[in-house]
Amino acid sequence: MDEKAFWALMGELRHRPGSREDRLEWLRGELARGTAEECVAFQVELEAACDRAYREDLWAAAERILDGWCSDDGFHYFRLWLVGLGREVFEEALRSPDSLAALPEVRRLAGRSPGSWCESEELPDLEELDYVAGEVFEELTGAADEGEAFYDALDAAQGEDRPDPEDPPRGDPPAEEAIPALAALFPRGAERERGRASRA
Repeated sequence: MDEKAFWALMGELRHRPGSREDRLEWLRGELARGTAEECVAFQVELEAACDRAYREDLWAAAERILDGWCSDDGFHYFRLWLVGLGREVFEEALRSPDSLAALPEVRRLAGRSPGSWCESEELPDLEELDYVAGEVFEELTGAADEGEAFYDALDAAQGEDRPDPEDPPRGDPPAEEAIPALAALFPRGAERERGRASRA
């Protein structure tokens, strides 16, 4: 599986009918039609995309949407969600994080407390996407080692290109003026968001 095939799957994933779990089940089925090696290649592309989005400006956008707070894990899950929206949305968000304010998936959250969001469908978090390839790999290979064979294969495929989870996000926290549309949609996150600069 190459980058083009990966993004074709992500584009289809966003527009499939049904619940989020229905769409992920469809993805599992698509991967199961291939090989274990293709599952590893899928994960390589997924981690490469998430690494490209590991930036302070996107973290600030995530915190604004999430009411001013987004943990390290939360930002990883947010990036998985962003990848799951397809290449066009993903690339536009890299060019301008404020573009997220135009997405229906984001606009429907505005003016509502995060506690009122449907966690399984509305939360900008797609943690489950991170496990799909490993689960299918285990089904195809019969491995019963809690993912060790999958991650060994992933390490071998990535080599020295594997993102270092200890690296800080790239760039600097942006000024509020850099995300005017998101700031207008989610004004409540401003005070807590300003405190994030202490992490940099």
